[in-house]
Amino acid sequence: MNSKFLAALAAAMIAVGNLAHAEADLSALFRTEQSTLNKVSTERVNRFLSFGRKPRERAATATATKVEFTRAFLDSRPAATGDAEFACLAEALYFEARGETVKGQFAVAEVILNRVASKRFPNSVCGVVNQGTGRKYQCQFTYTCDGHKEVIHEPRAHERVSKVARLALDGISAKVTDGATYYHTTAVQPRWRRSFTKTARIGVHLFYRDDRYRTAAN
Repeated sequence: MNSKFLAALAAAMIAVGNLAHAEADLSALFRTEQSTLNKVSTERVNRFLSFGRKPRERAATATATKVEFTRAFLDSRPAATGDAEFACLAEALYFEARGETVKGQFAVAEVILNRVASKRFPNSVCGVVNQGTGRKYQCQFTYTCDGHKEVIHEPRAHERVSKVARLALDGISAKVTDGATYYHTTAVQPRWRRSFTKTARIGVHLFYRDDRYRTAAN
């Protein structure tokens, strides 16, 4: 055999060896990727897919998560985080419903998100929560215009309602108010209630729907 042939044969053997190593490395990479994907929860995938969508474009997504209206369920959930919309919803739940049952907290979150989905209200959570703020007692959510500074004095309660906010924004919470866009406590009897259809009573809150503007979204 001449030297050129031997050199070509050696080069070919090296190439085959490199290819085998490359295939092995690629196979290992695929196995690692598949293992990682298997560990990603359906909930996290849904949250990623909904990231960046406008609130009216978000659709409630069926997931394997089963919501339980108990503190034990919330305590078993990981700490909740999110963007400004998440922060606004968590704040509203803290000041409006932290003393409510877990179901009642989900109900208040549902009302806020129903408003976001309705063309009659601002199309963002922060817009809905802060609607009318700046005029004392003329806002939609009293805590934003009662003249008192919003201070979180109960971090444990805030942690729990934050988890409610995260689940609600991810479309995981159960529908409990039948499309309500209004609510009030049992301690008051606002005149506007006569114009709407009462849909539920949960804890100390009564919930109402305006059937004149009812849509598939709310």
